[in-house]
Amino acid sequence: MKQIVPIISGKGGVGKSTVAVNLAVALAATGAKVALIDSDFYGPSIPTLLGGGDLQVDHEQKLIPPVKYGLKYISLGFFLRNPDDAVIWRGPMFGKALHQLFNDVSWGEVDYCIIDMPPGTGDAQLSLAQMVKLSGAVVVTTPQEVALADVRKAINMLQKVNVDVLGIVENMAGFVTPDGKSYDIFGAGGGQNLAQKLGVPLLASIPIDMQLREGGDKGIPAATDANCSSGKTFRQLALKLIEILDKKVTSESVLKVVN
Repeated sequence: MKQIVPIISGKGGVGKSTVAVNLAVALAATGAKVALIDSDFYGPSIPTLLGGGDLQVDHEQKLIPPVKYGLKYISLGFFLRNPDDAVIWRGPMFGKALHQLFNDVSWGEVDYCIIDMPPGTGDAQLSLAQMVKLSGAVVVTTPQEVALADVRKAINMLQKVNVDVLGIVENMAGFVTPDGKSYDIFGAGGGQNLAQKLGVPLLASIPIDMQLREGGDKGIPAATDANCSSGKTFRQLALKLIEILDKKVTSESVLKVVN
């Protein structure tokens, strides 16, 4: 896997999984080889957002992940007998399961691996940072202070484990009614202010969108439609992320030569 990018949030309910899925689909739409790992073990929602999927086993007894919309993906949700079953694990189980999702799956060549992380700053985040070399993280928040406060904690955690913040995605950034009126339901400018304080880009500001929600419920991500508003936003987000990662690789190569 050339580039591994976790999608993180400080708290649940900010649309992190929706962003992860649509970003992965948008990356695949560029022609890149993309993998999506659902490591939100307590709330695995990738199967719902991508409309299910079937696992196969190859001759080496490795799992063959389903492929949809041009991306390969895996989720703990595929292993639950009942999709409503709760996952009740202590910390060490996170690390073991995460290791298996990376190493017991036949991923093949991957340009970008997007990881949907559980919210917070716990065992899963630490295990991931210690297990693989991360290219950097994309942080998802909503505009209001109660979300931003938790995001700042998550960013502090990333700094302590030496993971760069590639940028901020502000989700649920207002709602535009059919008659053109805009309402900042969760406030305004929080993502931009946070990005400025960190010195990182605001990668996208995504308003509340019925098509985005409906697509998630139906397993047809909005990013599959380049003509809809949310689809365009995620396609632009994917291109920005590719540009940032390419510059990061070039910069690191130059530093190696200099040193």
